[in-house]
Amino acid sequence: MRKIVILIPAYNEESVIGEVLRDIQFAGYPNILVVDDGSADGTYQQAQQVEGVIALRHFINRGKGAAVKTGIEGAKMLDASVVVTMDGDGQHDPGDIDRMVKLVDDGYDVVLGTRVMDAATMPVWKILANKSGNFFTWLLYGLWVTDSQSGFRAFSRRAFESIETRTDRYEYDSEVIREISRHQLKFIEMPIAVRYTRYSQTKATRQTLKNGLKTLFKMFLNS
Repeated sequence: MRKIVILIPAYNEESVIGEVLRDIQFAGYPNILVVDDGSADGTYQQAQQVEGVIALRHFINRGKGAAVKTGIEGAKMLDASVVVTMDGDGQHDPGDIDRMVKLVDDGYDVVLGTRVMDAATMPVWKILANKSGNFFTWLLYGLWVTDSQSGFRAFSRRAFESIETRTDRYEYDSEVIREISRHQLKFIEMPIAVRYTRYSQTKATRQTLKNGLKTLFKMFLNS
């Protein structure tokens, strides 16, 4: 039987990670792999306390991309057929996983979750940063997508065994787009719900304009 592994890179998410994991289990996905990226709080311990969850840990903070790559290697060891990546702050709705997995079953190698860019629910600077990221991703890698920075994605086994990235932080998300183009992976974009909370909008480790500019610089450096 195929195995669907939900991969959560997490950094300093102690206050929400337990609820995030239980919500995913409630949605019908018991195979969850958390990679704590050197958190300074109890993220790792909280993840360990959720029955059935496998928690791995980086002893130092290496970046989101590094955590995802560690998780992919773990998923391979678990003999995963499909890997779904989600953020650890609770902004993604586990109810969308079913649709993502069905698209992989329909023959897509990569399903890219696409957030609605609406000024009523998302800060204007974040919308502009996202559109800039999309433009530079297209400029560097030749593939246009409408949400190059989304962390909610699904990968077939062919995809996660083919994708090779060099960067360890937020620029990893854009590097995946390059790999889709390089390996001619069949992909589709899927609208997803986003649950913006006060926590996700104010946490110290969220993506900011400053981080976004750093990401763009590293994308050019590693292209």
